[in-house]
Amino acid sequence: MKAVQVVGYHTTLQLTDIPEPTVEGPLDVIVRIGGAGVCRTDLHILEGQWEEKSGVALPYTIGHENAGWVHAVGDAVTNVAVGDKVILHPLITCGLCRACRFGDDVHCENSTFPGIDVNGGYAEYLRTTARSVVRIDDSLEPADVAALADAGLTAYHAVAKAAKTTRPGDVCVVIGAGGLGHIGIQVLKAISGVTVVVLDRNPAAVELAVKIGADHGIVADGTHIQQVLDLTGGHGAEAVVDFVGEGGATREGIAMLRRAGNYYVVGYGENIDVPTIDVISTEINFIGNLVGSYNDLQELMTLAAQGKVTLHTTRYRLEDFQQALDDLDAGRVRGRAILVP
Repeated sequence: MKAVQVVGYHTTLQLTDIPEPTVEGPLDVIVRIGGAGVCRTDLHILEGQWEEKSGVALPYTIGHENAGWVHAVGDAVTNVAVGDKVILHPLITCGLCRACRFGDDVHCENSTFPGIDVNGGYAEYLRTTARSVVRIDDSLEPADVAALADAGLTAYHAVAKAAKTTRPGDVCVVIGAGGLGHIGIQVLKAISGVTVVVLDRNPAAVELAVKIGADHGIVADGTHIQQVLDLTGGHGAEAVVDFVGEGGATREGIAMLRRAGNYYVVGYGENIDVPTIDVISTEINFIGNLVGSYNDLQELMTLAAQGKVTLHTTRYRLEDFQQALDDLDAGRVRGRAILVP
């Protein structure tokens, strides 16, 4: 089968032919890929940022946002059948460790991560397990929802936390209205009563944010911190969800945060630099977010089937993977780029 693989760091990916994955265990599920999301993490992988953490042996197939059709199953699989449309939770989890028993499978002690430390979905087929496949509504197509498997799941996981700790009328600032941010905005409007204020340097992204439900859209032009303070009577926002995490976003986001407010870190790339006395005296909280649980993904798929969350996508053929990565890196992708074998 055709697959796009990492053959070395600080170099380009390569399209090659490798054997199709086969069922090896009773709970294995082979999925024919209908869409694979192109994520900024894929760029970070090529830059070597994940080399030490993942320990993956090269070459391997990249791609961790995947959806498609069930192609084959192990003899103990009962939750899906050949032909079912599915989206894949990004992790393959054991179901037996303490975290899994709590339903906190994103912190499984024995997990593997297709596209990060084992073969992923920039390919025609992918092997996962019964624990990782979520059947999707007949009204949804794999290529339309693939990036919800990670970008959407991560956004949902973060803003669902914000929704639980805020009340109707509270203000939530969303930093970044790109691939993750535009999903988070829709989820916030669907499951909470907060006033959503969106910041982005790109006027087109701000325009999209307002179109899909943001109550206020602000272009980050140097006056945006004051604009947020003005909107909140000088107090700041009860919650900030930061989908950027670099380029000074964290410093600016903290300046917009109310006393006892919560700062949800999603994007990454820089350090949080805040005096500990400021953390103590204002009782602000910093909360990390990594992907989300299987149940989070099921809930997100419900919102997608109800039409409350729509993924804005640009499709590329699998063979055009380099163009997709280049467009993402250059900021030319509105929403998410999807590779379609």
